[in-house]
Amino acid sequence: MAALLEMRGITKEFPGVKALDQVDLTVEQGQILALVGENGAGKSTLMKVLSGVYPAGSYDGEIHYDGAQAQFAGIADSEERGIIIIHQELALVPLLSIAENIFLGNERAKGGVINWRETDRRTMELLKKVGLSEAPGTLIDKLGVGKQQLVEIAKALSKEVRLLILDEPTAALSESDSQALLDLMLELKAQGVTQIIISHKLNEVRRVADKITVIRDGATVSDMIAGQDEITEDRIVRHMVGRDMAQRYPTRERRAGDVLMQVKDWNVFHPLHADRQVIRDVNLTVRAGEVVGVAGLMGAGRTELAMSLFGKSYGQKISGQVEMNGTPVDTGTVSRAIDAGLAYVTEDRKALGLLLDETIQRNISLANLQGVATGQILNEAEETRVAERYREALNIRTPGVFQRVVNLSGGNQQKVVLSKWLFAQPEVLFLDEPTRGIDVGAKFEIYGIINELSAQGKGVLMISSEMPELLGMCDRIYVMNEGAFVGELTAEEASQEAIMSLIVTD
Repeated sequence: MAALLEMRGITKEFPGVKALDQVDLTVEQGQILALVGENGAGKSTLMKVLSGVYPAGSYDGEIHYDGAQAQFAGIADSEERGIIIIHQELALVPLLSIAENIFLGNERAKGGVINWRETDRRTMELLKKVGLSEAPGTLIDKLGVGKQQLVEIAKALSKEVRLLILDEPTAALSESDSQALLDLMLELKAQGVTQIIISHKLNEVRRVADKITVIRDGATVSDMIAGQDEITEDRIVRHMVGRDMAQRYPTRERRAGDVLMQVKDWNVFHPLHADRQVIRDVNLTVRAGEVVGVAGLMGAGRTELAMSLFGKSYGQKISGQVEMNGTPVDTGTVSRAIDAGLAYVTEDRKALGLLLDETIQRNISLANLQGVATGQILNEAEETRVAERYREALNIRTPGVFQRVVNLSGGNQQKVVLSKWLFAQPEVLFLDEPTRGIDVGAKFEIYGIINELSAQGKGVLMISSEMPELLGMCDRIYVMNEGAFVGELTAEEASQEAIMSLIVTD
């Protein structure tokens, strides 16, 4: 097969940082290439070079596309050649219809008048290709994340895509939606669409990829070809992190103490539909030094439970009691929940966990401004000292604490969120999908931080869609289905089969 894309010797520098160093990448026509590496390795930067976000002249090296050297001045240039990127944060307008989103900026119009009949006809054709049966006029905010991802792919197909780049496409999807998306990728491959997938889910990479290119510290370290090379998750991880990782989960001594937090008869109703109960009669305990998991399918109510407990950030008609160290506490607002000793690392770090345009320093101090204040005056020197302490303790890879958080990789952003809440000095830390969208090396570091909290006698409530993560980290696991706890398993009792059995037999 002929190469559709060759990137040769790509080097990209930012002030104080060489993000890419002589990177080579080759994708053949009709191939699915997986681009893998740790957070901060340079994957997204490389794709921004390819798509023209970083235009020709802002980097060194050459791009050869479809047999000729290419220099893209911007995204419009690369899209005109059929190179389309679907980012992890979907670029759809929620209050516009599917049809309007698909043809936004590419309207089916004549003389300035949109031909809605043609728009709807073409939309239905595209939706059929990606396996959706929704009407063209359906609003995007009525669709789940999985279907929105498929609309993004339909939008790419409308632009006559030749090279489709998917950045962490399954990070926020359920298992069934993820499998459907991977099936679609294989169908598109059969239709001749060349694809690049960036993913940390190595089982998915192995399922669809014809070739795997590994980037580490801004440089290409290996290429593996399916059917020619031995491709195992352990081998991919070794190339990604530069070392063997015999254990994905650090060991710790399990030693649960007294009950730190107890939740009794917790009930929550939907914030917009007062007759719809979302959480039903939940009772849970978290002990000192204990990591407690909450397992369940997407939509089971796990995030809604955590948010409602943390300052009643979700829901209405909330009832039940929260006790800390045996004493009832008021968690009715976020500030009261923090004062009671709770902290919540949200599953959506970019929208809810961070101020992206602010510095690392400012983000870390946000939840505990009193800790860096002299009286009512913010002590910026102390704020800097605190941020530097957490930068070193959590190994946040950055030139300095005055770096804006938006410029950090996903794993380092997650460490900033953790730093913010650790500085608030909680007794119990809620972790909602704490390793979503980050690589195995950064995951291991975050697991180590969780174990350190446990050793200090803190309590951790971990929500995760990755069952191996729960099984590898938790002392006990609550199983949740349709807003209620349907079982509780000790670490010894827990297995993927046992968890699924409780869910399906509820």
